[in-house]
Amino acid sequence: MSSIRILALDLDDTLLRSDLTISFRTRSAIKKAESAGIVVVLASGRVPVALEKYAKMLNLHKRPGYLICNNGTIIQESLTGEYMYESFLPTKSALVAFDLANAEGFPVQIYEHDIMYISRKNEFADYDQTLTGLKQVVVDDFRGRVTEGCYKLLIPGDPMILQPLENLLRTYIGDDVTLFASKPYFLEILPPGTDKGSALAMVAEKLGIPREQVMAVGDSMNDEAMIRWAGYGVAMVNGDERIKKLAALVTDKTNDDDGVADLIERFILGKEPLPQKTPYWVGNH
Repeated sequence: MSSIRILALDLDDTLLRSDLTISFRTRSAIKKAESAGIVVVLASGRVPVALEKYAKMLNLHKRPGYLICNNGTIIQESLTGEYMYESFLPTKSALVAFDLANAEGFPVQIYEHDIMYISRKNEFADYDQTLTGLKQVVVDDFRGRVTEGCYKLLIPGDPMILQPLENLLRTYIGDDVTLFASKPYFLEILPPGTDKGSALAMVAEKLGIPREQVMAVGDSMNDEAMIRWAGYGVAMVNGDERIKKLAALVTDKTNDDDGVADLIERFILGKEPLPQKTPYWVGNH
């Protein structure tokens, strides 16, 4: 048994297979890890209602624990459904982001409950709906909707033209928000200082577990903060090359080949020692 006491798992392209299911092997490995005293935390960019589906699939809703939703803007208690923490995007920054994106011809999306509010129909929203099961609602006065408050903004688009927009947004509001591409075609804008890493730190503090005993597993740039913060950050072999470079360990198997289960069986439940690599955060406080 390793010294890991918290296992934080991203969903898409990490825990979930490409068909958005969790294999029996992976579910079994997670159950065994929990029986061994390890706290499993789901950490996703999904809204609570889209994350609860998988929490129930893993029976996480039957015991005290936490779900990190919306890339860290919400921390939800898995047993009660109550919010332990929530953070909203500053209205001024949200409006600047919307105005710039709109002027450059990009649609913008806001998530709340089981609804995806969109400034106009787009193919990426359709794909997002397939992933999350959320309903789409086109809002004519989207700017007015932004002023009502939101956890985050998502700007979808072709990766080749999203990058210049990201650079533009960093110039105007980079110091006032958290900004990253959760997928090559999804640019996300969150409240300042908000990400999966800061949320995971709050969960660990609540549970009284030091970061040295936390493992975080992910594949994309919205996982960067928690992989950097955790005592042991793991990247999926099918993940972004930038994530793989900063991780302490890269899985041998992809999300479609039970990479998470293999990781748990070998390094958490098994006797195979974790590869020794200085955690990113040592000397990078």
